[in-house]
Amino acid sequence: MKNAGSDQTQGAAPPQPADGRTRQAVARLLLERGPVTAADVADELGLSHAAVRRHLDALLADGEAATRDAPLRGRRGRGRPAKLFLLTESGRARFGHAYDDLAVAALRFLAESGGEQAVRAFAERRVEVMIERHRDTVTEPKQPAERAKALAAALTREGYASSSRHVGAGEQLCQHHCPVAHVAAEFPQLCEAETTAFAAMLGVHVQRLATIARGDAACTTHVPLLPPQGKTPNTTPPTPDGGELA
Repeated sequence: MKNAGSDQTQGAAPPQPADGRTRQAVARLLLERGPVTAADVADELGLSHAAVRRHLDALLADGEAATRDAPLRGRRGRGRPAKLFLLTESGRARFGHAYDDLAVAALRFLAESGGEQAVRAFAERRVEVMIERHRDTVTEPKQPAERAKALAAALTREGYASSSRHVGAGEQLCQHHCPVAHVAAEFPQLCEAETTAFAAMLGVHVQRLATIARGDAACTTHVPLLPPQGKTPNTTPPTPDGGELA
């Protein structure tokens, strides 16, 4: 990766290979951590703010990134609200997809010949094969929050760039990349099968709040925490604002 000093070179010449690697690193950070501020990107990659803004502006110009205002935290101060940067679907295409048009065509044929139940059975089988090799690691912890963290790590190993953090009354499992988003946009059974499998592994009823296939910034699943013994759980998931989805 190019260092911050050399990355500030001005000029209208096309990006050189090192410049391209830096832009890819910026895009990957938006994928794995977005939505984030330009300052966060600069700090994480050790680049100057000017260099980061140049790469972010290029991603915006190419339609690979978008911005939104950061949610307010406390009393509004002077000046404009901070801007958060995140990848668009076009930006995510930099990192590839596990399925292409052939997969969509195959599932369409399956739906026509075997009906929706055949597609659902395929979706269930797919996610079962994907997570079975991680089952022992995920189910070893007793608490859903710890299981969610283990599941996030497992999903990251499968290419989903996942994370888990405590939000409100539970844990939020976020998948910042979906290798099958293009297919899931037409066949939501893939997302539904994932949600059912997650609930089985985590041992609690989970709720899918957002999906990349529907155009959201991340696939976000609410995992309720087990209440203290004798207390009734609060199963109402938080309504995540723009900053809580990633």
